[in-house]
Amino acid sequence: MKRIRIGVLASGGGTNLQAIIDACERGEIDGDVVVVISNMPDAFALERARKHRIDAFSFPHQGVSREQHEADVIGCLEQHKVDLVCLAGYLRMLTPVFINKYAGRLMNTHPALLPSFGGKGMHGLNVHQAVLDYGCKVSGCTIHFVTLEVDGGPIILQKSVPVQEGDTAETLQERVLKEEHKLYPRAVQLFAQGKLKQDGRRILILET
Repeated sequence: MKRIRIGVLASGGGTNLQAIIDACERGEIDGDVVVVISNMPDAFALERARKHRIDAFSFPHQGVSREQHEADVIGCLEQHKVDLVCLAGYLRMLTPVFINKYAGRLMNTHPALLPSFGGKGMHGLNVHQAVLDYGCKVSGCTIHFVTLEVDGGPIILQKSVPVQEGDTAETLQERVLKEEHKLYPRAVQLFAQGKLKQDGRRILILET
């Protein structure tokens, strides 16, 4: 089976990027991260890529139109012939042009059980604080395909974690992130194996 070529977009530390790279290197994903792109020149995600001899590029968004910025990113992804684009803490809203171009092969992770606690402003610690403020007994993470609706794309995998007495946004984030680091590579491998089939809003996981 052909190994898939993965491009990752990240704005920060890139711990989910690291989880995907590690899974590829352990043979748990039939593919390789071939390029990492950030809109932040000092993003640690770029360092992670370079440590693994993966091409790393920065396209700063300041002073550039959204269309031009995305055109640069798309050009880089196309140059590397990527099969799948993974968002790993990429804090830029993508335009319909980008989303439609990679429809069905653009994945994201969200640190809550969608459709709860998604949408505008729901990222990072904001999500976990919102979960705690609401009094939820469980939270978790969601891997989904990206569509034009923010955090509204078809769900690929979800994993729940308990909310514990005395949790802070930080302690809950840590518990969720541990599961994210396992779940995201699993979703990427299902894509690599051709086991994901969309049926309306549902993503079916095919048995082989």
